[in-house]
Amino acid sequence: MNRSRRLISVSALGGALILLTILAAGPLQHVDIHGHEHWSRMLPPQAQHILQNVLDPIAGQAVCLPVLVTVAVVIAYRRRSWRPIICAAAAEAAFYLGVGGFKVLLARPAPTERDAEFFAGGLLKDGWHGISYPSGHAAEAVLVYGTAVYLIARYTGASRTLVRLLAAGVGLIALNAVVVSYILGWHWASDLFAGLLTGGLLLRLLVWWDTDAIARERAERELAVERPLVPAGYERTEKLAA
Repeated sequence: MNRSRRLISVSALGGALILLTILAAGPLQHVDIHGHEHWSRMLPPQAQHILQNVLDPIAGQAVCLPVLVTVAVVIAYRRRSWRPIICAAAAEAAFYLGVGGFKVLLARPAPTERDAEFFAGGLLKDGWHGISYPSGHAAEAVLVYGTAVYLIARYTGASRTLVRLLAAGVGLIALNAVVVSYILGWHWASDLFAGLLTGGLLLRLLVWWDTDAIARERAERELAVERPLVPAGYERTEKLAA
């Protein structure tokens, strides 16, 4: 158990992402280019339609964000706490600032531009096709759905079995995002793996931040109970009376 936790720690995920980025900027470009193909063109039109219009949107904002917001609002209402909503907002901010910032900074063109070089694309030059690394859908699948599962695990009485099933569901959604994007030819392979690592890293940071905040709030409440506030002048009055 401890070994598996170390594999998904902040340091492990961050290190893996840095290493993959370095490789994607050099040796892996050859692999990305030669491994890329619009595989969906080999499939019947019906299959292409399902991939593009049914399976691919599952990890998109139009689907995953309403799921997260619904989970956060319901739990916040039942717990009479703003923390679930704050966590959901933090996850969305992390996606746009973290994943989006990474995309804009590295400016890697999508396969449609036939160029796997970093800093060769960009929003101004190629629009959305100029910011391919890391994959937003892969990152969203892990970060946004993962946050929803975290809220259920942390703030409800859900059983471990249910939480594990939901976590397995997040894994399937992430796998779906990777496979579908690759078959449709929308991302280089390294984009997709980087998306998973980025989403996982941001999720771990969010869980750490929220867990730390809960611990600090609990410690402050316990301190307040142990040392109740004394009205101003009370101690002086007691001494005079003595």
